[in-house]
Amino acid sequence: MRRVILQAQRQIHPFNEPARDLRVQNKPLWLWQRDLLAPYISEEREYPNWEIALRFEADEQVATLVHCDNLFFNQLFIADFLNRARSAGGPVRLALRADDPAIAHHVQPLSLSFVEEGDLLLADMWFLPRGVGQREDAAPLVIATESRERGYYHVPPYMATDFGDLTYQLPRKAFIIIESWVHLFVADILFGVFTRGVNQEDRISADWRYKIKILLTSLVEQRQLLESSELVRVGHNVTIDPSARIHGPTVIGDNVTIGAGSVIDNCIIGNNVTVSQGCQLMLSVVSDGCFLPFRASLFMTTLMENTMVAQNTCLQLCVVGRDTFIGAGTTFTDFNILPAPLKAVLNDELRETNFLVLGGCVGHHCRLSSGLIIHPARTVESDVVLLAREDRNIISRNVPYEDSDHFPYAEMYPYPRLYPRRNETEQMEAL
Repeated sequence: MRRVILQAQRQIHPFNEPARDLRVQNKPLWLWQRDLLAPYISEEREYPNWEIALRFEADEQVATLVHCDNLFFNQLFIADFLNRARSAGGPVRLALRADDPAIAHHVQPLSLSFVEEGDLLLADMWFLPRGVGQREDAAPLVIATESRERGYYHVPPYMATDFGDLTYQLPRKAFIIIESWVHLFVADILFGVFTRGVNQEDRISADWRYKIKILLTSLVEQRQLLESSELVRVGHNVTIDPSARIHGPTVIGDNVTIGAGSVIDNCIIGNNVTVSQGCQLMLSVVSDGCFLPFRASLFMTTLMENTMVAQNTCLQLCVVGRDTFIGAGTTFTDFNILPAPLKAVLNDELRETNFLVLGGCVGHHCRLSSGLIIHPARTVESDVVLLAREDRNIISRNVPYEDSDHFPYAEMYPYPRLYPRRNETEQMEAL
């Protein structure tokens, strides 16, 4: 089967980079897609848009999977879509129900690419058995995400007017169009490590043979159930202090050092990562080359590659880009104690996220000093240097590149801009 990839041109704020190049589950999104589709695909081609794809592909009648490059899906989702598409006997387009809980709660509020058709949401994925010329004849193929509700946070009545148990809708078959940094959080954490843990729980509950296998493995290894090699996968050349506690399902890459007293619970740890003594990581993704000094804490947070979070720093429900430094004692808050909705930038506009609890986002190649306090859902654009000052150590607004603190020192300490906005790149090319 041929694979035709359509490029999504929109950059994701605050990274100033298209979704395909951002990391999800410690892989660039384009590589995540390729790895999942490898068993089905014999060749692939890439085009900027449909018009150019039709120009080159219209006369070739071969079975073709067409999709946009900003889609995140898991193996269960794509297997179900392709199996049912092949059985349909004609061209089909992916559709999801607008009232599907996972889509309605976590995907649609910040999405612009869905095409509404009655109670269905049509997405940019097609299976065309006789080539791209069949696009206009494609019928909707509805895939259910099979979501399950899981609690994650309790708001007491004295804290807010909207109090009680807050929940996530975790899909067995995950799908999301990445058009916002909040979608990255959803893909990596909610539909990624959190869903993986729930899937593991469901498997243990349903399969008594698997349950016995885990029990026997823990007995042989003389470890607790959640620490057995059935649930904790460890790569090569890994050093783990005996006092560290690692609970599965967790994946640890190669050349990793985990220090004394560290606690890791349901995480993905990439290659060449250092987790120093006393760190606490839960439901998080730490990509290749990251460094966490002592007593750094991550909860439901993504760190992209080669990022450092200094000691005593706490990040909750956050996304941090590559090659970024966050100074000691900096705190990202996640709960808005005022009853105002949390909003995120989408197409240069602020839109409600449908999250009552949400941390912040830092772009690529940023430097944040010690002692900052970041309000919920605030962003720091790529290439920003942010210093704690008497008049600004609490960040209550999004920080664009123009407000970076490096400008007064640019002549003495030049700081390059590596991730300009698309319109700035186009202006430079025009000159």
